Amino acid sequence: MRELLEVMAKSLVDYPDEVEVTETQKEDLLVLKLRVAQSDMGKVIGKSGRIAKALRQVLSAAASREKTKVVVDIDD
Repeated sequence: MRELLEVMAKSLVDYPDEVEVTETQKEDLLVLKLRVAQSDMGKVIGKSGRIAKALRQVLSAAASREKTKVVVDIDD
């Protein structure tokens, strides 16, 4: 899951080298924290949060195949 989020985020931003994803497992819940350059925050969040919502939906669909839940936090 971490790799999937990292690939999707790097394809959206201007500074892909600054994309960082950390992963924390809590029972059947996977928490992914995404950090990007400050200037790329708008590109990852999108207008009215549409891009962030789409990222979360893709990861939720992938996680459901593994019978787990995923939460994506975007750190600023």
